[in-house]
Amino acid sequence: MSVPTSDTIAVGTINQRPINGRLTNPVGLGCMSLSWAYGPRPSDADAIALLHRAIELGYDHFDTARLYGLGHNETLVGEALQGRRDKVFLASKMGIFASGDKRGIDCQPQTIREQLEISLRLLRTDHIDLYYMHRRDFTVPIEESVGAMADLIKEGKIGAIGLSEMSADTLRRAAAVHPIAAMQTEYSPWTRQAEIAVLNTCRELGTTFVAFSPVGRGALANGVGDPAALGEGDIRPGMPRFQGANWQHNRGLLERFNALAAAAGVTPAQLSLGWVLAQGDHVVAIPGTKSVAHLEENIARWDWAIPAELAAQVDALINHQTVAGHRYAAPMQATIDTEDFPTCLELA
Repeated sequence: MSVPTSDTIAVGTINQRPINGRLTNPVGLGCMSLSWAYGPRPSDADAIALLHRAIELGYDHFDTARLYGLGHNETLVGEALQGRRDKVFLASKMGIFASGDKRGIDCQPQTIREQLEISLRLLRTDHIDLYYMHRRDFTVPIEESVGAMADLIKEGKIGAIGLSEMSADTLRRAAAVHPIAAMQTEYSPWTRQAEIAVLNTCRELGTTFVAFSPVGRGALANGVGDPAALGEGDIRPGMPRFQGANWQHNRGLLERFNALAAAAGVTPAQLSLGWVLAQGDHVVAIPGTKSVAHLEENIARWDWAIPAELAAQVDALINHQTVAGHRYAAPMQATIDTEDFPTCLELA
């Protein structure tokens, strides 16, 4: 598939979209699942082959993090980009640390600098296009952390600052110190917290909204049958909406969602991505996968503009009032700065 340039896309399709002034395909690649969180990781050879195939298909925005596989993911991406670095807008993140059972958040200025140097080494580059604060460190003023990241821009080590899973108020405070190029937050038809304030604040400030898990951690891609059978190393069985009565309820919604996709002539994943990208021309999505077939599927209809009537049907079927279960268990939710709805349908 060839990706059209910004001046050759036909009327009625979705255009390429800017991140920090660089036009990118609105469907990028979240690289996390190649190293962590969704069951056994593929071999390094298969993972690198997938990343190479992604570039061939037109993926030009890769997203990784220090956390993913504790360096494994950045190492994979760094190897895959040798000789191809100029083809990809590269994003990574710092701020969350994990060692054994110990996990925390550290966005002290010195830690930011130290973590960046590790990322540059593993990614085998001298420059990261977009560098995120992975989570809010409530022990450090956001202005102090952003100031440290701004220094890294002046030094030419990063191109732009991003925030992840933070509130509209935090975004405004950060942007008062330095322009924020991107806000990355979970967003899909069944995770709508960004609609409370962050989505519109990004539009107002000229910040690109980067939607992670835009296919509902596989649920909106017809990719989860029995969560209990997902296997060791998969984080989804620990999430409330994949458990017990919550999942039984949600599975009924997903069956109806799949029917909408079939009637429209797209796959469920393509329907979910089309819906996400229709929420604003400042929105891009970064679905992740370990499967080349899914990689190809996710980008195949990247320029499809979902009809308004179909988008309204999706809105009515799957939203924060109809989906059962919170997206995170309570301990994880306590680390998130993003606004949340006051109530949640809980059946489990």
